[in-house]
Amino acid sequence: MLTPRDDLYPSRFGKNTQYLPRQDPVIHGDSAQRAGTGLSAEQLADFEKNGFLILDAVFTESEVAALRSESSELLTDVTTKNLKEVICEPNSGAVRSVFRAHKLSQPIEKVTNDHRLTRIAQGLLGDAVYIHQTRVNFKPGFKGTEFYWHSDFETWHVEDGMPRMRALSMSITLTENHADNGPLLLIPGSHKTFVTCTGETPDNHHEKSLRKQQFGVPSDEAVSHLIETNGIARAECKAGSVIVFDCNTVHGSNSNITPDPRANIFVVYNAMANAVIDPFCTQPPRPEHVCTRESIVQVQTQTHG
Repeated sequence: MLTPRDDLYPSRFGKNTQYLPRQDPVIHGDSAQRAGTGLSAEQLADFEKNGFLILDAVFTESEVAALRSESSELLTDVTTKNLKEVICEPNSGAVRSVFRAHKLSQPIEKVTNDHRLTRIAQGLLGDAVYIHQTRVNFKPGFKGTEFYWHSDFETWHVEDGMPRMRALSMSITLTENHADNGPLLLIPGSHKTFVTCTGETPDNHHEKSLRKQQFGVPSDEAVSHLIETNGIARAECKAGSVIVFDCNTVHGSNSNITPDPRANIFVVYNAMANAVIDPFCTQPPRPEHVCTRESIVQVQTQTHG
């Protein structure tokens, strides 16, 4: 019988890429839990097949305006402080991400408990959920750099100790994400295969990887293989949309060389039954602001209005 300590997805050990079949369901919930998501049968089938969904107009214009204002205030506030949660661009020094945003902002914490999000997470994961990670991603005009191709699960498994593929991400768009300002790029169907990465995890890897990731990313050959097989989807959507994607969906984004900024609130829900354990590598766990470990608390759903 398998235990959480059994490593079904070993990575960063060998010198060559391996393509391991997914050992976990994509949708964990039963029929009643799936119905509780509010998603249609077609949307559920799309998520199963592609590993992501784009939900339009989840939040109203006034809600988006309030969240955008809150994120701007948060950015102004943290810029003057030497907070570990603040990650800056490697060259320009512009703020790239603010981690653990739900602990720095009450309005952001409230939105992570919003039933429009949590019912989807609980239904797809088939369990009560907790917040593994939050952040506000800023990609300012002219200065926002790329996020290279990666599977979040590879890092969360190896460096955080997330045992199985039973987590998902939701990106709440605060600005329009269009073809030119560095929208999220996803490889449909990539969530069905675990692509191993090469190279051992360096000490304090998170200090550099959150600015520009070099370890825990698939090889160029692996990305080429996935794209040749499945293509690339651009998550183009209006502000107020929510992009839901599986923890193992390979994704990335280009630099923003347009005047149009891009900003998203990023929430990661993990199943309570899939809580992190010791990392699947020789390094100590990443800090609490990157991976919730010491304060795992079940999300309490709140209705909006």
